[in-house]
Amino acid sequence: MSPPNAPSHPTLSLPWRFSSSLIMGLTGTLSKGFLFGLNRTEVIGLDRFVDTLEKRKDVDGREKGLITVSNHVSVLDDPLIWGVLPFKYAFDPANHRWSLGSYDICFQNRFLSSFFTYGQVLPTHRGAYSKHGGLFQPTMSQAIRLLSSQPFSKTTSHLPPEATIDDPFSGNLTYSTDGSDNFPAPSAYPSRKHSWIHIFPEGRVHQHPTKSLRYFKWGISRLILESEPLPEIIPIFIDGNQDVMHEAREWPRFIPRAGKNIRIAFGEKVDGEKVFGELRERWRKLVKIQKEALIKKGEAINWEMGELTEGLKYGSEAVALRKEVTMRIRQEVLKVRKSLGYPDEDPKSGLVETWLEEGGKVKGKMKDGSYIGET
Repeated sequence: MSPPNAPSHPTLSLPWRFSSSLIMGLTGTLSKGFLFGLNRTEVIGLDRFVDTLEKRKDVDGREKGLITVSNHVSVLDDPLIWGVLPFKYAFDPANHRWSLGSYDICFQNRFLSSFFTYGQVLPTHRGAYSKHGGLFQPTMSQAIRLLSSQPFSKTTSHLPPEATIDDPFSGNLTYSTDGSDNFPAPSAYPSRKHSWIHIFPEGRVHQHPTKSLRYFKWGISRLILESEPLPEIIPIFIDGNQDVMHEAREWPRFIPRAGKNIRIAFGEKVDGEKVFGELRERWRKLVKIQKEALIKKGEAINWEMGELTEGLKYGSEAVALRKEVTMRIRQEVLKVRKSLGYPDEDPKSGLVETWLEEGGKVKGKMKDGSYIGET
């Protein structure tokens, strides 16, 4: 039996909260100093974005998650762009973004793993570098749950009510990305319900002379289709960071270039039901059909949010839905781009077939004059 004053749900320990606040706060402070002290930075639409964050500061009062989505023009986009936020957000991890970070870059050793874990980065395998990559890796399930309502029965049902965690790589509140590693499962904590997740759907740094976008990968579609309820969605467009860390830069490559013109534009909140409501309804019907099929076979239905049957992963209708959602969210980012006065892009830019023409080349200068980076 739990002590009378024990918390009723798993909680984040004081060392964890302090470490996370310190890392995110210092990173945000450095980013702000670089953006506004060493460069000429213009921010558009910040007031309405901050208003959204203000309405989310009471965790218990949140009714839905938040997805921000943007183009990806520099290895420093995250955390640099968040330097535009007021200081108080930098030191408040509970009301700050979670992001997806490359496993082979951000989680190479225990030090980096701890740093990025406290910095609210989820370890993500890239298909080009790992057999564990792809649309259905465990980290995607964590992202969906972070955006959604709690509790998730299988995540916390085995835990005592007073469970806490100090070390991010030990204890019961963990999950594995490849069957052998061990990472904290952030969605297990009520303090993370309806979180904010930022995603770069291009999947790689893309620096194009006309500021056009690369095709979007389908991970974003899972967040929109499967999260419950439908999160708020805000598109962002970034320009100028490519000059800070251009892929063609010479030695010293690791030093960001200063004195650049940077623009970060926060778009209007997307009318989610209007843009994605019909697609989400089709997804719910598809899930229902899959469940009914399992019942007819006499199989137990025991999958948790973020877990899918083979039909929901690879079935033709599921694939078609992901394609359509991805195309529509890309259009929302393009709207922000267009509002800044950039010319319309070539419609073929959004097609994966266009990029397949580049052959096996995964980074460096491409035939169209763009540069593709590691992440």
